[in-house]
Amino acid sequence: MEEKKIGEIREELKAAEDTMLPHFIEKYSTDERGGVVKIVEQAKKRLQKLEAEIERTELLKTYEKEYAACGYICGIDEVGRGPLAGPVVAGAVILPKDCDILYINDSKKLSAAKREELYDIIMEKAVATGIGMVGPARIDEINILQATYEAMREAISKLAVRPDILLNDAVTIPEVSIRQVPIIKGDAKSISIGAASIIAKVTRDRLMVEYDKIMPEYDFASNKGYGSAEHIKALKTYGASPIHRTSFIKNFVS
Repeated sequence: MEEKKIGEIREELKAAEDTMLPHFIEKYSTDERGGVVKIVEQAKKRLQKLEAEIERTELLKTYEKEYAACGYICGIDEVGRGPLAGPVVAGAVILPKDCDILYINDSKKLSAAKREELYDIIMEKAVATGIGMVGPARIDEINILQATYEAMREAISKLAVRPDILLNDAVTIPEVSIRQVPIIKGDAKSISIGAASIIAKVTRDRLMVEYDKIMPEYDFASNKGYGSAEHIKALKTYGASPIHRTSFIKNFVS
């Protein structure tokens, strides 16, 4: 049988699913051509990275394993406490016990493209998801901490399945009867909280992109409502928009 060309083998590796890497390495490990040896080394490095990610993900399930006997475990996280404009958004996610999703992490540690990719996977594979959102006027009325709690309670209420225990990023939510476990930096320590942070972040970012289409002068698509130099300059030039938090911008507009 005619040997495969090196270019074809390279393309085969590019197209290979992660699960096919051991088979690919075995298949071409006896090919002594220099180009193929390099391709096999690339496959081995990819496999090493994959194995390291599987190990990292297993560590992220430590809390989920600890509380597995409790029943449905829900991760809770929020995004948007700090911006000058837009809502605070909370995510609630119940993942399956045999969850095999890789690359979940604190949403701030992921690229926008990776968050979008993971959002779709989480929404497809989760047992239940919920989003809670509290807008600028309400934030001004009750303060950002209380607004965050309100968004979290709303996210929990949107779940199609009632959780038995909540793993929260750092906080204990008032007026919630379900057992809660607050975890400092939980979005980097719990796969459920990390998943919640991703769906909350993607939801909020998409919303700010839509606001940018209506009010392009503030560059919300880029700054997502946070106080960048350009955003503050626009505030001073154009004044507040309907989605700015009055209590957050006192130093920039009179």
